[in-house]
Amino acid sequence: MATTEQATTTPITYDKLFLGGAWEAPAGESTIEVVSPSTEQYAGYVPEASETDADRAVAAARRAFDDPSGWATWTPDARGEALERLAVALEARGPEMARRVSLQNGMPISISTALEAGFPPMLLRYYAQHARTTPAAEVRPGLLGGHTLVTREPVGVVAAIVPWNFPQALTILKLAPLLAAGCTVVIKPAPETVFDAFLLAEAVAEADLPAGVVSVVPGGRELGAHLVSHPGVDKVAFTGSTAAGRAIGRTCGELLRPVTLELGGKSAAIVLDDADLASNLEALFGVTLMNNGQTCWLNSRILAPKSRYDDVLEVLSGLAGGVTIGDALDPATQIGPMTSARQRERVEGYIATGRAEGARVATGGGRPAGLDKGFFVEPTVFADVDNTATIAREEIFGPVLSVIPYADVDEAVAIANDSEYGLGGTVWTSDARRGVDVARRVRSGTIGINAYANDPTAPFGGIKSSGIGSELGPEGFAAYQQVKSIYLDAADSGEGL
Repeated sequence: MATTEQATTTPITYDKLFLGGAWEAPAGESTIEVVSPSTEQYAGYVPEASETDADRAVAAARRAFDDPSGWATWTPDARGEALERLAVALEARGPEMARRVSLQNGMPISISTALEAGFPPMLLRYYAQHARTTPAAEVRPGLLGGHTLVTREPVGVVAAIVPWNFPQALTILKLAPLLAAGCTVVIKPAPETVFDAFLLAEAVAEADLPAGVVSVVPGGRELGAHLVSHPGVDKVAFTGSTAAGRAIGRTCGELLRPVTLELGGKSAAIVLDDADLASNLEALFGVTLMNNGQTCWLNSRILAPKSRYDDVLEVLSGLAGGVTIGDALDPATQIGPMTSARQRERVEGYIATGRAEGARVATGGGRPAGLDKGFFVEPTVFADVDNTATIAREEIFGPVLSVIPYADVDEAVAIANDSEYGLGGTVWTSDARRGVDVARRVRSGTIGINAYANDPTAPFGGIKSSGIGSELGPEGFAAYQQVKSIYLDAADSGEGL
């Protein structure tokens, strides 16, 4: 076990909000207090933004976007330079960013260092370069004798609503492309992870982005709903639960407001009969238990051939039972706590349901011994699971795996597709060509062969109840643009436009 004796240091406190590019006093007196899930110690507080504060942020974003010489009109080179300044400012804060994220949500520090500190500057630089090299307009010869100038313009003011599990990585998935496209934004971080959002605001201020381009308004669901329906918002970008996404989708549909929804998952790992799992444990851990199981695309359903079921179960049980559990700030920790006591109760409720419905606990199933403080749950592997079981149907968002047997590849694909979700997945095999053939048959927005990664150059998004639209890649950039057609008559060749 990794130690939990690392006490929370000096509390992190803020008394102002980052609104319109400046630190401003909040309209109200409410605060958001943070407790470390590793130690249950008080970690600090920030002001809770009110609807009045959100209105101020949207108004500032609106002014910044509508300014005739403002952010939206800057050249791609100028915006790219600003994004690179922001990348440098975030890199300087990398160790503190990783610490704050792990302090708040229990993410092992090794993961937060790579993904919460290391990934954002990479993505900012990717989109800075993408904006520079992507034409904003093209002339198309028409079939009616003229030409059309097709332009791509920034969509406007964006409300970016971010969850707590990967707060900075998921913020940057929205922030980097929308800034590169020329949009302005109001970011609403989750109440569980606010310190990192304020550190991002400090980096934005240092990078000298124009006033109003970025604001940060921490708050709960009610504040998010206020932003989603705000008349000054042009687009909503949301990552979170499917239930919340449905509500946001209904509002945006009524308003005819564009929306990107990255929602839940119940992804499957299809283990083929020629797979060598024992030689690929690091990648297997990454797709099943990373971030304490609190990852939307994780493969929580493991589909094993009946001929190798016991072997697969043994490998997974050994993997889950052999990890180091402890304080998220300890570099040795592989599995940290659940983000909150409420989240632990949710996960434990699903473990109890799995047992009650007849599944067998192969490893885990309780709280780890020796950790009296913190919201810890043992990594748990269920055997003898049917795909109709609750633990195989619903997103648990914790370190709980269900191992499901199948007879042949056709049945494996059918089981993988028998889900309301379609976000991630993997195929495990010694034959990459065979793996791709199986992956093509799985109905999911993303899938990997013997590993999984959200590469900046490729689109990430789900189908079915896992969401609408894509982030990352050129597709994630285009999501913050709208097209306009300017028709030219036959007398104008369109040259020079």
